[in-house]
Amino acid sequence: MRWALCVGLALAALDPAAAWAESCRAPEAVCAARAAVFPVESHDPLASATRIGPDLLVTNRHVVADRDGATLLLPDGGRLEAEVVASAYPGDLALLRAAGLPSGPQLSPAPAARLADPALRLYVLGVDTRRRTVRAHAPGQVILAPAQGHALARLHHSASARPGTSGGALVDQTGALYGIVTSGGEGRNEAVPAAALAILLAGQSGPKAAQRMAELGRAYRACERALDRSDLAVLAKTCRATGNRQFLELAGQALGRAGELADSAALLERAVALDPHALNSRLSLAITYVLMTRPDDAAPHLAWLIEVLPADLQILNLALQTGVRAEQQDLAVAALAGIERYHPQSADPARRFFETAFGAPE
Repeated sequence: MRWALCVGLALAALDPAAAWAESCRAPEAVCAARAAVFPVESHDPLASATRIGPDLLVTNRHVVADRDGATLLLPDGGRLEAEVVASAYPGDLALLRAAGLPSGPQLSPAPAARLADPALRLYVLGVDTRRRTVRAHAPGQVILAPAQGHALARLHHSASARPGTSGGALVDQTGALYGIVTSGGEGRNEAVPAAALAILLAGQSGPKAAQRMAELGRAYRACERALDRSDLAVLAKTCRATGNRQFLELAGQALGRAGELADSAALLERAVALDPHALNSRLSLAITYVLMTRPDDAAPHLAWLIEVLPADLQILNLALQTGVRAEQQDLAVAALAGIERYHPQSADPARRFFETAFGAPE
């Protein structure tokens, strides 16, 4: 359902000399901006880092976890060591400093107001682990801008993002930076908004920056370990300590698969509270409520998801079933209408299911 956080995805050795030499079918400015993205090895064996200054780059905190350094792979085949710069920023970003970076572009944040432009096309620039190159992935659009009033809310988009692109750049047709790629799945992908870079940079000051960074790094590692080992005894506690909505989502999903539905719901409710626009967290919470035979609680989340993703068949089917079980005809009607419009091949069984509960729709 998601490539989530790209943990443990070391594949074949990267050929950095080919990183920026491959053909690029994106707009010229997007192709040129690839030179601002570097393959990086750290806690995560292979990810991406985006250059934002002469000697500064940014990647995801989950890429470095509690390590104090990272290795950048250069386009000439060389390797360059970078230090992790202490910052008290609480989200999934980490700052790297590397002396001796080759000359090249540095990406700058675009005005957030441009996210409302329906013509905006977004591209993920990051490592392609299969092709072993830094490339511009297939473009997409904004699904939802960051939720207002939620400090760690993310930018949700449909641009293609795959393992290895964590820490890469989300840019528009002009190469302007909109976010740092972090996670996602099934076309519902996420980036930390570029506006968070200012908070990350400001977080370097103060005596508690290094302490806070170390605490978060240890929490990230502990949560990943619990997820990898399916250690249900400590999963909720360790992943809560990260403050990372995606980790809460992953932990909630793991607990749900293990049948610990109440604990699953609690973590997923916290994830949605941190970022109300988190599509996969909302969907996971709705599924958990259905499994708990709480269709009335699932229904509002599914109604919201239909508004945002009206053609998603998984959401439509779940909403139809939930509408029938909760006796919420309006939800079932909306789901059936979406199936008939976008998935006519599935319309006949859906209509029969609806009519069994409510009779023929008007």
